[in-house]
Amino acid sequence: MTQEEFNIVFELQMRKCADILAHKKKEYTGDNIDRLSAFKIAAALQNCDPKAALAGMMSKHVVSLYDMCYSTLLHFDMKQWDEKITDCINYLILLKALVKEEQAYGSH
Repeated sequence: MTQEEFNIVFELQMRKCADILAHKKKEYTGDNIDRLSAFKIAAALQNCDPKAALAGMMSKHVVSLYDMCYSTLLHFDMKQWDEKITDCINYLILLKALVKEEQAYGSH
């Protein structure tokens, strides 16, 4: 893959991540202005830190991605790869936001 081809993959992926995050915002936050509220609520329900709650939710996607990567019996189409890769990237972006907020405000 050339650098130019890689750059196209990168740009398309980042656009897809942004689109999915925007689309899922209403589903996961409702009318709450706090974009990270779902993780904070999950943390309260589980008596843990929001980062730990996010990690737990993300683990489902990571396990699925690992299963796909290590499968020798199944073939996955690009749509399936896109979904799992995008989910993992988006969870990492949301984790970054949680960490940044925690660093800025000292919240848990």
